[in-house]
Amino acid sequence: MPSSPGSPRTPRRRRPYRTGDPAVDEAVEALVALRADHPHIDLVREMVVTAMKFLDSGGDRGAVRQANIAFKELRYATKVFSPFAAVHKVSVFGSARIRRGDPSWVQAVDFSRRMADAGWMVITGAGPGIMQAGNEGAGRNRSFGVNIRLPFEQSANPEVEGSPNLITFRYFFTRKLFFVRESHATVLFPGGFGTLDEGTEVLTLIQTGKTRPIPVVMLDQPGGDYWRSVEEFLGRALRDRGLVSPEDMHLFKVTDSVDEAVEEVLGFYRNYHSSRHVGADFLVRMSRPPDAAELEALRTDFADILTPGGGGFEVHRGRVRGEGPGDPVEPAWRLLFPFDKRSHGRLRLLVDRVNTW
Repeated sequence: MPSSPGSPRTPRRRRPYRTGDPAVDEAVEALVALRADHPHIDLVREMVVTAMKFLDSGGDRGAVRQANIAFKELRYATKVFSPFAAVHKVSVFGSARIRRGDPSWVQAVDFSRRMADAGWMVITGAGPGIMQAGNEGAGRNRSFGVNIRLPFEQSANPEVEGSPNLITFRYFFTRKLFFVRESHATVLFPGGFGTLDEGTEVLTLIQTGKTRPIPVVMLDQPGGDYWRSVEEFLGRALRDRGLVSPEDMHLFKVTDSVDEAVEEVLGFYRNYHSSRHVGADFLVRMSRPPDAAELEALRTDFADILTPGGGGFEVHRGRVRGEGPGDPVEPAWRLLFPFDKRSHGRLRLLVDRVNTW
């Protein structure tokens, strides 16, 4: 039987974050008091304090300038993406050198069009090649362009040039943050160093639990071996040497079929909705709960991902202790368990199991 929701969590009291200069701290409090009714004013107050503390951090002007630019980029990109927070998005990566008519170009257009038809939006790096193909397939109104300012000046492709959904970053690290933070899936077409970097960074973040589980698809052209060769290398050089767990190879899927790529992305959210850490536990939100036999099978098959002595799998209807006001209310069901945080490859397989219910 489903468990009832837990009682509200008591917030942990923290020491006030201040500059240490009474005059400055008083001025900060007076400033933030002007927007005291905003729900995020506590965090903005800390940002203001941090900005003032930069004056005593000992860095040169270049360090302060870098922080200033990064902060501006974070603020502006958040503003662009925020109206679409409820819309699922897929990041599409691939080479800028692939030309119109190439099999991978055709696949990128087809894949992105089908994702847009399914109600998703597509995020690309805004440049030519696979990026332009992805934006063309999705269409201007369902596209984001996350451009990067380079020494040789990468201009935005015609599909996103002038769009309100085009953002140009100075720094790769702020740009990458939005590729990951705003995406519910990542699809990789053949590409160069940048594509490999973006793909392995996403996998690293999922493997280490620094971002939520999402589907990662590596899409070869029909009959191609670009990603199949990468998969073979990862298996031989990493898995077989014990440098990653065998289960980590389930964090991505290699295929040369657009049909399979679309199914992998959409199927990931067939029942699974979202997840987060709640204290020592892990929470999975889902639309449908398991029946008694499915729950018992889960307890048997995935006992290895539980923290020893921490309890087992529990099904709850409605919100549970530790979910905050900004967390989704829907869907109705929750799966809660003490997760061994070294087992993110197995967690990916657990999501697949949830999607069979």
